Parts: sequence; C-alpha cells; structure tokens
Amino acid sequence: MSLLSRPAAAPETAHPPTLIVVPARHPGRWIASAAALVLAAQFAHGLVTNPGWDWPTFAGYFLERSVLQALLTTLELTLAGAVLGFLGGIALAAMRLSRSPVLQALSWTYIWVFRSVPLIVQLLFWANLGYLYDSLQLGVPFGPGFFQVQTANLIGPFGAALLGLTLHQAAYAAEIVRSGILSVDQGQLEAAAALGIPRLRQFHRIVLPQAMRAILPSAANELINLLKSTSVVYVLAIGELFYQVQVVYGRNGRVVPLLMVATVWYVILTALLSVLQFYVERHFARGALRTLPQTPLQRLRAGLRRVVTR
Repeated sequence: MSLLSRPAAAPETAHPPTLIVVPARHPGRWIASAAALVLAAQFAHGLVTNPGWDWPTFAGYFLERSVLQALLTTLELTLAGAVLGFLGGIALAAMRLSRSPVLQALSWTYIWVFRSVPLIVQLLFWANLGYLYDSLQLGVPFGPGFFQVQTANLIGPFGAALLGLTLHQAAYAAEIVRSGILSVDQGQLEAAAALGIPRLRQFHRIVLPQAMRAILPSAANELINLLKSTSVVYVLAIGELFYQVQVVYGRNGRVVPLLMVATVWYVILTALLSVLQFYVERHFARGALRTLPQTPLQRLRAGLRRVVTR
C-alpha cells in the first residue's frame, strides 16, 4: 500500500502594508519665493508711492502726438533695417558657403569689419560720406560715368541711419543664417540628391524648414536688439523715440517720467515681437514635435476647463 503525498498548501499571501507617501520638503524653495515676493512688493510700492516717478507727467506724454510720430519712425527704421539687413545677410551667408575662395574671403572680411566697428561710429561715418565723395556715379569701372548724383542729395540723415543699421545688421544676420543652414544634417541632402530631387527643391522643402528652427530664436533676438539699437541714431538728430523724449525733457526738465515713456514703449514693442516669435516658431515646429506648444489662449482654456471639472 503506497502512501500518496498531499500537495503542500499554498502559503497565505499577506496583504502589503499601506504605504504613506510623504511629499519632499523644500524649505529653501519656499524661503526664496517669499523673499522674491517681498522684494517685488517693495519695488511695486516704491513705483506707486515715490513722487519722483511723476506718473501724471508720464500719462500726459505717453500718447502725445510727437511721441507717437517718433514711435512710427522707430518702427520704420526697425522694419526696414530688419528686412534689408536679413536680405544682405542671406547673400553674405551664401557667399560664405560657396566654393569660390574670392566670395568666401569678401564675405568673411565684410562680416569681420562690420562686427568690429561700433554702430555709432558706422552711423557717423555714413552721415559724413559726402566729405569723402562729393558725388556717386554709375558707368564703366575705372572709366567714364553715365549717371552721376550728389552724395548730399542721395544720403540724408534718415538714409544714413537706415544704411548704417542695414549694413550692421547684415553682418550678424549672415552668421545666423549660415549657422542655421549648417545645422541641417548633410545626409538628408545626400539622400535627396540620390532620389533625384532638384537642388532648388531640396533647399525649399528640406533645408529651409529645418534651418528655420535654428535661425528663428537668434533672428528674433537680433530683431529685438535692432529695435533698441534705433535709439543710437539720435546722434544724427533723427526724430525717433529716444531722441524725441530727449527733446521734451530738455524743455520741461521732467527727465525720469519722459525716460519711462520711452521705456514702456520699448517694452510693449518687445512684447509684441516676442509674441510674433512664438507663433512663427510654432509654425515651423510642425513635423519636428509630436505635440505643438499650446498658445496662450489654449493654455487659458485648459486652465478654465480644469477649474470647472473640479
């Protein structure tokens, strides 16, 4: 008679103990936040209570006609300088990337010189161009000219300011464009060439969309810097924003509130350019990101939706 072994009873599974999750403490973060809020509150209190800011004078001149006209001049210089400067930068970047050593050398020399000389020196140089050349003419090189114009009639104060800003901006824009093009993987161009895609289509469909993602942040930064650099043209007595507030506080002596007028307008314009930068970057992010960054309106809707669902 054989004895059959019974299967061993399965051990009783004990319920795991309930884990208590304790959030990490960050006392330094709370102390730093409280200190920052106190400093911000003190600064805001000083802005409101300090009579030296003279907010009534600020409010009286913020939308004054001469200030708005000067603001329009600032915008004209910024937009025209940006468009012409980046067009020149694209040409210079193409010269740097070409296989011609002559074009490479000329582009490198231009960028080196115009990035070395301060903008205010360039503006004064172009304003005094008539001292070096009484007239400019078109014709055969080193030969007779067919068309001639007086330099003083061709380049006035506004033209000298625009010329200086454009040539100065082109030197920086060239490096921004060149770095964006070089950021595109060379293997993609080789694959496109192997598929028989024309070079022009390669640039528009493959190189440009990817290069723009690298170009846009630096280009937007340069555009904002150009906006602020227009204040330097006051040396040419052009009625842009900073020059106009100087004229006003030179008459009434209200230096601080008039400087605040210019400051607030520069802040507003910079904010608008930053919003434009966000939407342009979001457009070119398509195909690179699975989820596009939310717009401020989308973030507001999502926040309201979370509040309602609670």
